[in-house]
Amino acid sequence: MKNIFRNILLSSIFLVGIFSVSSCKKYLERSPLTDIQDEDMFKNFRNFQGFTEELYNCIPMISAVYAHNCFNLGEDEFWEIGEQRLVSYGIDQGDYWAWNSAYYNWFSAGGFNASSTTRDTKGRLWGLSWYAIRKANIGLANLDKMVDATEEEKNLIAGQLYFFRGFFHHSLMEFWGGLPYIDVVIPSDQAPRLPRLSYQQAADKVAADLQKAAELLPLDWDETTVGQQTLGANNVRINKIMALGYLGKNYLWAGSPLMNRSSTGNSSYNTEYCKKSADAFAQALKICESTGRYELAPFSQYSQIFYTFNQNWRLPGLKEAIMLENLADVNNARFRWNQVNDYRPAPLLTTGIKVYPTANYADYYGMANGLPITDAEKADAESGYDPEYPWRNRDPRFYHDIMFDGEKASSGASQVGNDHFKQYASLFTGGYYRTANGNKRVWTGYMQSKFTSKLLNEWDGYRENVAMVLSLMRLADVYLLYAEATANGYGTPQSKAGDYALSAVDAVNKVRARAGVANVAGKFLGNTEAFMSEVRRERAVELAFEAHRFTDLRRWLLLTQRPYTLKKAVEFDRANDVPVATLYADPRNGHVKNLRETILFERQYSERHYWFPFILSDVNIYPDFKQNPGW
Repeated sequence: MKNIFRNILLSSIFLVGIFSVSSCKKYLERSPLTDIQDEDMFKNFRNFQGFTEELYNCIPMISAVYAHNCFNLGEDEFWEIGEQRLVSYGIDQGDYWAWNSAYYNWFSAGGFNASSTTRDTKGRLWGLSWYAIRKANIGLANLDKMVDATEEEKNLIAGQLYFFRGFFHHSLMEFWGGLPYIDVVIPSDQAPRLPRLSYQQAADKVAADLQKAAELLPLDWDETTVGQQTLGANNVRINKIMALGYLGKNYLWAGSPLMNRSSTGNSSYNTEYCKKSADAFAQALKICESTGRYELAPFSQYSQIFYTFNQNWRLPGLKEAIMLENLADVNNARFRWNQVNDYRPAPLLTTGIKVYPTANYADYYGMANGLPITDAEKADAESGYDPEYPWRNRDPRFYHDIMFDGEKASSGASQVGNDHFKQYASLFTGGYYRTANGNKRVWTGYMQSKFTSKLLNEWDGYRENVAMVLSLMRLADVYLLYAEATANGYGTPQSKAGDYALSAVDAVNKVRARAGVANVAGKFLGNTEAFMSEVRRERAVELAFEAHRFTDLRRWLLLTQRPYTLKKAVEFDRANDVPVATLYADPRNGHVKNLRETILFERQYSERHYWFPFILSDVNIYPDFKQNPGW
């Protein structure tokens, strides 16, 4: 923070970045100004929007930093052993200083360029967030200079600035906890003297900004007079639903066990914050359902929420994505170089730092009848799970997100030497994918297919022309957050927020129904504690590998608890009682023997691992800026 608070020289560069297609090209038609006090910069909408545009390019870029990035830091993934360049390696080892030292990570406080449109030079969460907060404050301090503007134009500028100030504080608080809330322009030649607030104190200030943003912003920029200039290119601009969504998220985080404990000493949910959260989410969901502004995508198009292939870099997300991560390099094969290569072993993809879903995480994908798998090694008559047929009758999202033994992984036998063990996923114990290529073999027994085609190899072009972008918030996430907030705020799984039609359990069932999964079973509906076990599992499945799990485990105070500290592999033998061609034609009914799960790694965590440490030079700026406990 020292560099941000003391030394930033704020530019007013007109950003061509993430909206370079057409959405902002009309706003500023002169060279960047060097004097931010020049009243011409703020006098009308065109000039002020040019100043504001750079805030969009400070939105975090999570999925693509340099050639690789590891953004799932819970128990969900296992990377090849010993790759110390990855922030995930440090997190696994309990070395949270890796957030600022690991080569491949999206957090660091190193040098940044807020106007950059490429992933290699633009910067990371820490530096860009403080930069954006300062820029939003400068904009808000100069609102009175916007004299040549309509009321709509003034509201649009103010709404964006309030949103971004709240959003970037919240983004930092997720990992570092309560912060000084910077809502004034601190002179660049002065060290700050604002004390750290508790998480809930800071969240109250975030909420005030996001509430103002929600009141000022439109539902759809296409429906504004200003938006007519960029009609059809306004979808990613900050709007009312984004503000309400983050207002609800901010309140739920403040009410979650970790944040409540750090603020009050109480490790349970804070009822009042959860009620506020539920009310904000209910308002957002009512608007979405009545207007169709955002909608759950049909399951037949589920993949297109996460990536598009060979569609001229069309953004994924459909109408479900509410807010996307930073789009730098999205039309320049950013995922192809080189993240997409990480999801398959050689010979399919010879390059990459390999990463695979853990077996224990794959177990969260229960059965299509809605029931969980209580023990992957034991048959369960109630759910119908059978360890001899472990991939039969599973949650349909399992088949979408996870590759298992016998599935086809290459489009043609000739491309892998006519070897069926290479063309089809040989993931049984001793299988080719499990033994070949040393450290890059499939350690866990599963591969991921949420962000890529299942048919992914070196020769047939499936790894080319992939546009993969994470949704920072999508509608399914909002339904699940509403369910959590409502049950814990208003008391039961059957509770509703205000006059919104859906109860907490209705919201979970709505997300499940999209995938063809049965409703939450009655045995989980007797009380909120039982219900929360299914809410947590539903978030694990629906939001799998989308960078939510680490924060969820932390805010639920589960990160240090078994089994959440474990990363497992599945071991099994093929029964070999059917011809191999039959197995390859119908791998979901693959018959296996001796299925067991083994521990690959167990994290050794203590209480200090619930928060990232601050850089020592930052906490030494002034006494009231305190280091996080244990660091």
